[in-house]
Amino acid sequence: MKYLPEQKILEALNEFNTPFHIYDEKLIRENAVQFKKAFGILPGFRNYFAVKALPNPFILKVLEEEGMGADCSSLPELMLAEKAGITGENIMFSSNDTPAEEFKAAKKLGAIINLDDMSHIEFLEKNAGIPRCVCLRYNPGKSREGGNLIIGKPAEAKYGFTKEQLFEGYMLLKKKGVKRFGLHTMIVSNELNEKYIIGTAIMLFEVIAEVKKRLDVAIEFVNLGGGIGIPYRPEQKAVSYERIANGIKKAYEEILVNLKPKIFMECGRAITGPYGWLVARVRHIKHTYKDYVGLDASMANLMRPAIYGAHHHITVVGKEKKPHNHRYDVTGSLCENNDKFAIDRMLPEIREGDVIVIHDTGAHGHAMGFNYNGKLRSAELLIREDGSIIEIRRAETTDDYFATLDFNRLKKFK
Repeated sequence: MKYLPEQKILEALNEFNTPFHIYDEKLIRENAVQFKKAFGILPGFRNYFAVKALPNPFILKVLEEEGMGADCSSLPELMLAEKAGITGENIMFSSNDTPAEEFKAAKKLGAIINLDDMSHIEFLEKNAGIPRCVCLRYNPGKSREGGNLIIGKPAEAKYGFTKEQLFEGYMLLKKKGVKRFGLHTMIVSNELNEKYIIGTAIMLFEVIAEVKKRLDVAIEFVNLGGGIGIPYRPEQKAVSYERIANGIKKAYEEILVNLKPKIFMECGRAITGPYGWLVARVRHIKHTYKDYVGLDASMANLMRPAIYGAHHHITVVGKEKKPHNHRYDVTGSLCENNDKFAIDRMLPEIREGDVIVIHDTGAHGHAMGFNYNGKLRSAELLIREDGSIIEIRRAETTDDYFATLDFNRLKKFK
């Protein structure tokens, strides 16, 4: 059965209007400690939390205290990391189609810059200067099986260098005075197959050995990417951090022999995903060709089911033990027919005013929100370790929505 902090949610409902996302600090910390302990057997291990998963400085500060860095892909994410006390090489800047000002900002912060394309070497040099440490992102193309609806197949992805471009890139950077080199890839997402995650490490270790042999370039660190999945469905099992770490260590010792690169990751979903919940109220029950449960939340609060067909477990508060004998589509109020959190989901009988909790929204939940249809993004709450509940982001207002418009100019507009 999926864990639910029901009592804390009921407390939050007394103070905050729905919908809202709520996170559990204690569980996030415990998971971060377990993650670090398991992968700490790898040389120089560090996880750069993917800021895009949950871009809130309160969460980033919690993870910074647990020894994590930040994986950033934009100027606002760099700014969030800095405000949370994460700077220097505790930031990995991995972006694509990157504007010059973002490379400048990353370099100023002392972040590790991870380049996405051969042309970016010249672009970086022209606009920000080449730092002494540079990482290159590898796309294995058709040589690597896999991919899913979230990340796509490697050969069709817009990210990264081909293998031959990698060799060319390292040689060019060496000529330009770079002294420290990194290698990165990101080709798995929400992956529960432990062998595939280990296989990604094997692939990168083989590239490192080949780079050393062909170019006499030593890779100082390798970022295995993120992509460790979480069990969104109750019947799914969580991966074992320990088994993955042991598999990576075995491959490291077999393939790299005398080479000793540090091992990095950029997991986000696995760190916070299971410890967030979207809480909403039932606004309407509709009976037509199907039975619909209409919530005061919409895909503006959680996009994943609409764009990926992703499954999120749903609990009706106070009715957990009642028979799931009613079939519903659980929907939001956007003027889009794919604004559905669940389709043909078996649930207890639901009535107007019931509280619905959508599980596992601690990553790629609030972060993917938007304002289509004039919808306003919800608040984010945090259950502190002492049991108190604080607001770590207020809900948007109509003033926020209109803040970028000049209505005074409109009055003069003809």
